[in-house]
Amino acid sequence: MSVFGRLFKRGERSITTLEDYANALNEFVYNGHVYGLTGANVQLSQNGAPVESIAADFVEYATRAYGANGVVFACMAVRQLVFSAVRFQYQQMRGGRPGNLFGDASLALLERPWVGGTTQDLLSRMIQDADLAGNSYWTTFDGEMVRLRPDWVDIILEPRIFRDGILGYRKVGYLYTEGGYRPGGGDSIPLLVDEVAHFAPMPDPLATYRGMSWLTPVLREIRNDGAMSDHKGRFLANAATPNLVVRLDSAIKREDFERFKAAMDAEHKGFRNAYKTLYLGGGADVTVVGKDFKELDFKAVQGAGETRIAAAAGVPPVIVGLSEGLQGSSLNQGNYGQARRRLADGTMHPLWASAAGSMDPLLRVPPGARAWYDARDVPFLREDRKDAADIQYRKAATIRHLTDAGFDPDFVIEAVESEDMALLRGRHTGLFSVQLQPPGSGQPTDQTDPQEQPALEAGTEAT
Repeated sequence: MSVFGRLFKRGERSITTLEDYANALNEFVYNGHVYGLTGANVQLSQNGAPVESIAADFVEYATRAYGANGVVFACMAVRQLVFSAVRFQYQQMRGGRPGNLFGDASLALLERPWVGGTTQDLLSRMIQDADLAGNSYWTTFDGEMVRLRPDWVDIILEPRIFRDGILGYRKVGYLYTEGGYRPGGGDSIPLLVDEVAHFAPMPDPLATYRGMSWLTPVLREIRNDGAMSDHKGRFLANAATPNLVVRLDSAIKREDFERFKAAMDAEHKGFRNAYKTLYLGGGADVTVVGKDFKELDFKAVQGAGETRIAAAAGVPPVIVGLSEGLQGSSLNQGNYGQARRRLADGTMHPLWASAAGSMDPLLRVPPGARAWYDARDVPFLREDRKDAADIQYRKAATIRHLTDAGFDPDFVIEAVESEDMALLRGRHTGLFSVQLQPPGSGQPTDQTDPQEQPALEAGTEAT
């Protein structure tokens, strides 16, 4: 059992803070050597315990990216609305292949995670935390799901001692501190790995267990997009015209210059004074400097940054409604359909699979099954009626052909729905379609009553 596990068993929570854990590790000696706990993918807390904490500034991302940037908000909103539309289910596993979806009473925890909460509420908070912090942590208390704010959670690690060195680190638990860890702050609550659902869809390359926010690689784009918006605001605030340089005669007194400047600002500064005719007295000369929006190609410059942000989010620009996604052939039915499938297949399905798997510690998954998701009722994924009808027709034709070939109809339907033809192995009825019988093998046998045979022959001769 790990150091953490030995001291922190259910019912005897002797580890309550990072100090306790650091002290416990300091007692770990191997071959007379006390091991240091630094490594390439692990950091030491202020108390000397090896932990993995989120790399991102959660508050900064939440306020300055999600709360202050329209493009980031739009991308996260699309991800959230589509991601939260599925339901959790169990899926049968046969020979390593997925089978039918089913549910049982243990899924009630995810269907009603807290009083008044729904699966959609749970999934919305999960993807929001994962987007902003790269990690989403959940545990249970009194039969309810409890969200652990990502920046208040530390992943507790223990070194793997191999021969005379450390062979990486294993995850032994989590430490949650309300309000975040601070010297002299509140007590921390230790949790074992099987008490926490940890959703980290994008792995951090500099850590073993924590995830990374997709916002991290595009921080510069987010800042640039904000700067472009500020530029647009300043452009409008300063008369919505290019910058002007006003030259006055060198002999003018400073008092006269100040009065001229104040009068010009009062008459022409601000967007409400845009496009007013400019009148100048003798000796004043005006020169236009800088570029207007058209000369800057403002839309193209800002649109390129928006597209890079959307690409990092895994959301096609046309789905978000960004300017570059609303040009040319992007809105054609076929192109929009391809963008929708890109979002579903390349972004959403991996996220759903990761979210379902992360819930394993909190569920009683039946033997021979796995926690999975049911996306059949997601409106965003519904195909056109013609495509859906064509799929059903092809399934029906496959079922008909396999049934005519002599396979058990019930197993044929199950194999077609699960896309696993191996389910038909050993399920043949032994009966074949007449087209498969050798010539003459289908002649009816003579079962006429012997007492009637003479009468039949006499009738035949009379005829």
